[in-house]
Amino acid sequence: MLSILDKYILKKYLGTFGLMLLLFIPIGITVHLAEKIDKILENEVPFITVALYFVDFTIYFANLLFPLFLFLSVIWFTSKLANNTEVIAFLSSGVSYYRFLRPYMIGATIVCIGGIFLGMYLAPSASEGFNEFSYKYLKKGKKDRDQSNVYRQINDNDYIYVSYFNVKNQSGSNFTLEHFEGNEMKYKISAGNIRYNDKDSTYTLSNYTKRTVGEDEDILETRPKVDTTFTFEMEDLTPVDYIAETKNFTELRTFIKREKARGSSYINRYEVVQYKRISLPISAYILTIIAVAVSSVKRRGGMGINLAIGIAVGMVFVFFDKIFGTMAEQSDMSPLVATWLPNIVFGILALYLLRNAKR
Repeated sequence: MLSILDKYILKKYLGTFGLMLLLFIPIGITVHLAEKIDKILENEVPFITVALYFVDFTIYFANLLFPLFLFLSVIWFTSKLANNTEVIAFLSSGVSYYRFLRPYMIGATIVCIGGIFLGMYLAPSASEGFNEFSYKYLKKGKKDRDQSNVYRQINDNDYIYVSYFNVKNQSGSNFTLEHFEGNEMKYKISAGNIRYNDKDSTYTLSNYTKRTVGEDEDILETRPKVDTTFTFEMEDLTPVDYIAETKNFTELRTFIKREKARGSSYINRYEVVQYKRISLPISAYILTIIAVAVSSVKRRGGMGINLAIGIAVGMVFVFFDKIFGTMAEQSDMSPLVATWLPNIVFGILALYLLRNAKR
């Protein structure tokens, strides 16, 4: 059962965190809107579309930076407790430092559960809306998503290649599909152009050629134009960078499993997204302990010093998280190690600070 102390601190913990979100998210929206208003007006985007975009932006922004907001909010209200000598009063009453931490850990658990739910189910949908709006109205257009030299393994037997694919027109050039059985190629389909038809989910191939490999001689079939179906999907030809961010937990696991079977070169990027959906919420515990250890001591200079330390530590954590994630995406570094390393490093720092704070 929660004591009066637990309820008091837990109320401060969640209330200040919520207030921090309410303060910073509108600022983020205002700054973002000020930067993009010219392009929004230029493209004559409907008001309802803009409103939905900023709903997605709010969820996307909150999911991205909630550990930093949590860290600063804990430092803020704990520094106030320390300056009002409330921390000293708590500890002088016989409450141990670990007991003093209990409501903080309860609050971190609530935030962690909320962060996991947000990252696994709400943020993917918001990320899709945010990125689609950005590409359609705020950037140069869908041509930014055009793909060059797409080479993909579709399944155990089939490989496709397109030298260039235009997303806007849903068409590509120099398309080939090679079908293998074991180590032997059985047939190869080539086309000068390929175009996807939304109406019936078929593909139109121009300058179509199919070479079937025979025991004595090959069979060659050519046609000016062919409408056909394939087992691959549009996203196989247009593997956008943020595709993993738009999938919920179950979809992402299935997607990564399928991409591994295809030998995708983007696996590390997808796995970084997957592991961060757990590692970032778990960081709530680590950042809470660091924040309490730093701010529970009354310092000369008051709250300003604690906030300065907090902002510095928070920015270093965000930097570590970004730099190791990028390293995993662009090198052979394990995505699992890259996403959890900041938590491990700052977890050690948290234990060190906690040990010294008890004194």
